[in-house]
Amino acid sequence: MKHWIKRTLFGFAGLAVVAGSIAGCAGHRHGWGGDSAEFRAKMVERVGSKLELDAAQKQKLTVLAEKLQAQRQAMRGAGGAGDPRSQFKALFAGNTLDQAGAARLIEEKTAVVRTGSPEVIAAAADFFDHLNPAQQQKVRDFMERGGRRWSRHG
Repeated sequence: MKHWIKRTLFGFAGLAVVAGSIAGCAGHRHGWGGDSAEFRAKMVERVGSKLELDAAQKQKLTVLAEKLQAQRQAMRGAGGAGDPRSQFKALFAGNTLDQAGAARLIEEKTAVVRTGSPEVIAAAADFFDHLNPAQQQKVRDFMERGGRRWSRHG
């Protein structure tokens, strides 16, 4: 594989991990009592401090976080009313698995991902492409650790 293709793929993978971390944190508030915009701003600030982002980079990260939040909301809204967990549990409510309902749920969620992904990818690329090499390396290091917490020293 050509070197530039590998770098591009690693870049997108790294950005996906950072983006997933932001989206994951937005989804698991664990007692967070504020609104999602305030929480998202705190997460952007935290990631921004770890990567030592300038104002323009923070703005690009904010756009990415907003796109991820919109995608998350669309996923929660896909498939009709109710939260995803109750939708999933409903598939097992009868004596047999609701195979048609499961297929329908998968199709609906897949359509949401397919529709929203281009915007998320574009925002992720815009953010990652504007990081300097040291910041990109921090993202890669974060991915290497399996997307677990940022280290206290970097």
